[in-house]
Amino acid sequence: MTDAEHAALLEGVTAGDRRSLARLISLVENADPGVERLLAELYPRTGGAYRIGVTGPPGAGKSTLIDALVATLRPRGTKVGVVAVDPSSPFTGGALLGDRVRLTSRTPDPGLFFRSMATRGSLGGLATTASEVSDIYDAYGMDLVFLETVGVGQIELDVVAASDCTVVVLVPESGDEVQAMKAGLMEIGDLFVLNKSDREGSGRAAREITSVLGLREPSTGWRPPLVSAVARDGRGVTEILTAVDAFREQQTASGEGKTRRKRVLREKIREVAERILRRQLWSGEGETALEDAAEAALEDGKNPYVLATELASRLASRRDAESSQQRGGRS
Repeated sequence: MTDAEHAALLEGVTAGDRRSLARLISLVENADPGVERLLAELYPRTGGAYRIGVTGPPGAGKSTLIDALVATLRPRGTKVGVVAVDPSSPFTGGALLGDRVRLTSRTPDPGLFFRSMATRGSLGGLATTASEVSDIYDAYGMDLVFLETVGVGQIELDVVAASDCTVVVLVPESGDEVQAMKAGLMEIGDLFVLNKSDREGSGRAAREITSVLGLREPSTGWRPPLVSAVARDGRGVTEILTAVDAFREQQTASGEGKTRRKRVLREKIREVAERILRRQLWSGEGETALEDAAEAALEDGKNPYVLATELASRLASRRDAESSQQRGGRS
């Protein structure tokens, strides 16, 4: 990307151009080598968007709930960005479901942008670049960003490290599983939604969920509420948004919001640094050395653990030498 293209893309995103927004998100998804520079220049324009993670078991109605929330928020003038994470296709690596079957009731709307992303091997429920796409939405001018996880159960913990508020969506059929989920989803939610609460058994499920939530220690002064909803009919949506607002106010007043934001930034810095280091390590000489080590393990029967330790030491020494040369050149 030339400097002119770089500048034009940044200007387009900050000016509200949807094509520029879509292109920058694609660059992030594809790990374009120059994308960190683009994100770094966009970052000073972030800070206005509130990020809401929406997680829960498959079939809980997460997409339908976000659709209902958007239908309530947009008439209020709230600009919304959505990142919906889907399983990866084993053939293309792309999202299996995609945005054609999501938010189906939304007509083209300049205040709403939706992106479906593939997990691409991430096991924490979110695509590894979901947080960066949230930053792009933020710089674009969105007020709220929804991060919808793929829906795989207890391991969906990445959403906590990427959002300001985590909403866990359950259904009446989750009642028998609540005890098993205590070590996972039941501990990460700031707000719980019992969706499809018009189904049989919703009362019993609500009691079980409330009982489990009562065991949580409200260390931050916030006890997660449970809201009953029927997302397809829009029931419970207003109550959910009211609960989110209450949580946001409590986090600001207690200072916990700042602490949580620090955790989000810590994970962002770690992920970006690791990605840059991986790219540097496995390019050029590193890739060749890796191929040679694999060949030695296969053909000569050498120990892969010993080879890995030796390779890591060599690559670290190479990086140290390069850093010394760069420091010498600047002096």
